[in-house]
Amino acid sequence: MDVEKAIGGSLQHPFGFIGFLQFDRGGEGSGPMRIELWQAGGYPTVLQHAPAFMQDVDLRETILSHVAGASFYGSPSIECLNYLERGLGTELIRFNKSITRRMIASPYVERFGPQLRSPRGTIVVCLYGKPEFFFVQNCLYAGLPGIEDYEFVYVSNSPEMAETLLREARSADLIYGLSNSIVILPGNAGFGAANNVATSVARSDRLLVVNPDVFPRDPDWAKKHTDLLRSVPADQSRLFGVPLYYDDGSLMHGGMYFEIDVGISLSGGQPMPARLCRTQHYGKGSPAGSLQFNQSRPVPAVTGAFISVERSWFEHLGGFTEDFIFGHYEDADLCLKSIAKGTAPWIHDIRLWHLEGKGSTRRPHHEGGSIVNRWLFSNTWMSAIEDGLIGPAPTHMLLQESAAPTPLASIDNQTKRKVVMHKRVS
Repeated sequence: MDVEKAIGGSLQHPFGFIGFLQFDRGGEGSGPMRIELWQAGGYPTVLQHAPAFMQDVDLRETILSHVAGASFYGSPSIECLNYLERGLGTELIRFNKSITRRMIASPYVERFGPQLRSPRGTIVVCLYGKPEFFFVQNCLYAGLPGIEDYEFVYVSNSPEMAETLLREARSADLIYGLSNSIVILPGNAGFGAANNVATSVARSDRLLVVNPDVFPRDPDWAKKHTDLLRSVPADQSRLFGVPLYYDDGSLMHGGMYFEIDVGISLSGGQPMPARLCRTQHYGKGSPAGSLQFNQSRPVPAVTGAFISVERSWFEHLGGFTEDFIFGHYEDADLCLKSIAKGTAPWIHDIRLWHLEGKGSTRRPHHEGGSIVNRWLFSNTWMSAIEDGLIGPAPTHMLLQESAAPTPLASIDNQTKRKVVMHKRVS
């Protein structure tokens, strides 16, 4: 829009561009750079520009903030998609992976509390920006039936929190006596890579990926989890999620399903359709009494706020995909990888609280990462989702073992309005 203002035009037009290119080895750093811009008609424009030098992490935040804040002629999500398709998306992912690999190469690990030789499960929690959730979780999980059979592994994407976490881990050991391991990374490696590192520290055959803002609603949740693993068929416990509730008692998550948004792109001069995948939550916002969303059943996906997965299956799937930037869509991606390998995710009735969005800090570059992630997820899984995985009543054969409830049709009109109002657009 700054170009429109500068030339004093009366019509809107898709002026401007955004691009990014990483060179593995930099060129000369002295003096201005000569930049040539070539138009489609073969006319070049030559500019002289003095480059600004910064660390790669700062550069990652800068370009992703530009992606998040760019104004477009038309729908921002759809028009930005076009730029990502032209090479920007692939280059951003490649650049981010080079940073991530360095950050996860040599994590610092320190253990506290009783060292369980063979715990029933490892609760893996990824922290970013808010160290206080470590102590709060230790307080609320300690002393509950069956928790003594579990260990905790906290992995921090915020190195500036290291001293605080290690100090509080020593205090928590004296007060609560849980088995805790603290993993410190030198920067933000993202949700997927950080959790993958944490699983290498785990000492059990069962991984529970849990957000820092998830707390027990069922006091005996750990015992229920252990009993469930003993009682249900392997294909129903290999990867599953649980009902999560907001602090007002309404349902946040009863499993996830997929929708496809179709928008119109105007960048090519003619209106053209463009498509993006989106995740939805079964029963989101419905009252706690809507127990049809709690019944055990296969679902297309479960949220990364709580995933219980057999460790060998997690490793067979390659863990969380580390192509995603910071966080978003790793959970749905893992579930679709599982379906592709022949096992559907399940929901089982073990209830926890989730203070959604409270466990970390969001900044503009995180929003830019989420835009890239949605593009990557759509490119990767669009055809698979179209093959029987669209909507709340998917037809995929792995999801037919038990009929999943239709999230809106099975509840009364008042609840229906509430669910619609609380729909989440990822």
